[in-house]
Amino acid sequence: MACKILVIGIACLMCKVLIIPSHAQDSQQDYLNAHNVARAQVGVASITWNSTVADYALNYAKTRIADCSLTHSGGPYGENLAKGSGSFSGTAVVNLWVAEKSCYDYNSSSCVGGQCLHYTQVVWRNSIQVGCARVQCSNTWWFVICNYNPPGNYVGQSPY
Repeated sequence: MACKILVIGIACLMCKVLIIPSHAQDSQQDYLNAHNVARAQVGVASITWNSTVADYALNYAKTRIADCSLTHSGGPYGENLAKGSGSFSGTAVVNLWVAEKSCYDYNSSSCVGGQCLHYTQVVWRNSIQVGCARVQCSNTWWFVICNYNPPGNYVGQSPY
């Protein structure tokens, strides 16, 4: 079965994603709702917002304002990054990561036919807290980061 994704340059922890913009605002609840819908679909407990993790995300996002580079922070948390033009919602960003589900093979716990590591971080059962931030870069693009505590995507482990 071929994996079809509408995202260009996808990844997590060591990769990048270019997202297609929508024109909605984002909020803490948008990020949580989108994460928890995906988690519920695979029987994983809801993730909760952590303000310390969100502060970390915002502080790092601010360092990307000048270049909007999808460079990972190298910090203590799991991490998904995205950037795009226009204004897009937390729901849209998370849903693009979740769209990678079609590339995840549960039986082999691996990505097949494309990237799936954003998706697996979203649904990682041991990641129980999230914090996200969005900043507008100097080039008018938006940079989005979600950090996860504890991190996920460990080789040889299934996300759920």
